[in-house]
Amino acid sequence: MLLLELVKTSDAVASTRSRLAKVDALADLLRRLEPAEIPTAVGLLAAKPRQGRVGVGWRSVAASKAEPALEASLTVADLDAALDTLLATAGAGSAAGRAATLGNLMRAATAGEQGFISGVLLGELRTGALDGVLTDAVARAADRPVAAVRRAAMLSGDLGGTALLAMTGTAAELEAVGLVVGRPVQPMLAATAASPGEALETTGEASVEYKLDGARIQVHRSGAEVSIYTRNLADVTHRLPEVVDLVRGLPVQDVILDGETLALDEDGGPRPFQETMARFGADAVRETVLHPWFFDVLHIDGRDLLDEPLSVRIDALERIAPEHRIPGEITADPEIAERVSREALAAGHEGVVVKSIGSAYAAGRRGSNWVKVKPVLTYDLVVLACEWGSGRRSGLLSNLHLGALDPDGDFGEPGGYVMVGKTFKGLTDELLRWQTEKFQELEVRRTAGTVWVEPVTVVEIAIDGVQQSPRYPGGIALRFARVKRYRDDKSPAEADTIRTLRALLRP
Repeated sequence: MLLLELVKTSDAVASTRSRLAKVDALADLLRRLEPAEIPTAVGLLAAKPRQGRVGVGWRSVAASKAEPALEASLTVADLDAALDTLLATAGAGSAAGRAATLGNLMRAATAGEQGFISGVLLGELRTGALDGVLTDAVARAADRPVAAVRRAAMLSGDLGGTALLAMTGTAAELEAVGLVVGRPVQPMLAATAASPGEALETTGEASVEYKLDGARIQVHRSGAEVSIYTRNLADVTHRLPEVVDLVRGLPVQDVILDGETLALDEDGGPRPFQETMARFGADAVRETVLHPWFFDVLHIDGRDLLDEPLSVRIDALERIAPEHRIPGEITADPEIAERVSREALAAGHEGVVVKSIGSAYAAGRRGSNWVKVKPVLTYDLVVLACEWGSGRRSGLLSNLHLGALDPDGDFGEPGGYVMVGKTFKGLTDELLRWQTEKFQELEVRRTAGTVWVEPVTVVEIAIDGVQQSPRYPGGIALRFARVKRYRDDKSPAEADTIRTLRALLRP
């Protein structure tokens, strides 16, 4: 198929706010693809090519712009092959090699194709053709239940491969996609409530568990082989040998565990989050020992537990790792939940997570079955831009533009980010220097006073609340926002939503 067909569909999807119209346009395109093109096309439409990031940034894209071709000749396969070449070009002379490959690609592209290619390379196609819409389109094109397609994509971690299976395989083959030990799945996510009692009103009887200020880990063991993944599914096994050794000692052969790991001080309390995260970096300091705590088990010795109620999963976890379970109590009593929360805070932790005792494990989704409660209002937002500072901050990028996720496109494109405020408070000199360097690497455009960046950096922001404001598209502005920390362990898709923030408005 000509790449132009993907460009036309992308433009059609971007031009409508109707989710139904987006799904119809994408489904029509999917039906016209050759089977071999399906995984590639799905990745391109989501600006997530199968090659991942290929080392091309905004400056390289800008430098490669050429007079566009008058007629379309590029195919989907041509773009896929060019991305393969860009990914494989490394070492001495790689910059020139990449520039040549990118230049040849752009010269062969029409004006519309050039814009599409740039969007794919920079991960910023604003079409609304994100995973949710594409998943619905795959189900429509393949005439399969949306739930079956969504589940297969979550458990395989591959929407393109799932699309190929849904459209060329049988219903039974799609339904058969399940957990594979050693292949990470998207973690279940939590909503937010102001108090444990409010959370219990949503969940009913629940396991009220400490919310640790650590790093989320998913641990897979098959025999003696152990793999550890971050919440973004990055493999960090080699950085956490103490966790590998501990899991090898558990009385199981095959298991998938969900939990947290963090560093402790001499009294057993949590050390600063930054010390935990330092172990995940390239220059990790091994003297900082990380301790794992587990709160869920997804598979054990040949048995998938995803669809079992949480009570069953807790029992299984208690059998195999009782000394490494996150503290908590099962209750429907708000007073007990409040007590557990006070105990967690007294121990130096963030608060509690209240989990419906009858809930299944919804991989990759945020729902009302898990609800986190923290005494300070903190939200994970995405940096959209950064302004140059003045005075002693001259020459440094300082004031952050903050965006909340808009998954349904209530205030813009589905899957985009809605600006909700700015802040320069809470930034240390070290963070100022770091973000000045980082955001210029992520730059997509700039004005005299502001650098606009790829929306990929998550920052945890503490606020006193929100207020109505006509200044921003979402109709709200943050009150007294200040930076707590950057969250390298979170993806922008995990940011808090504009609906969550708007729910803070007083009636």
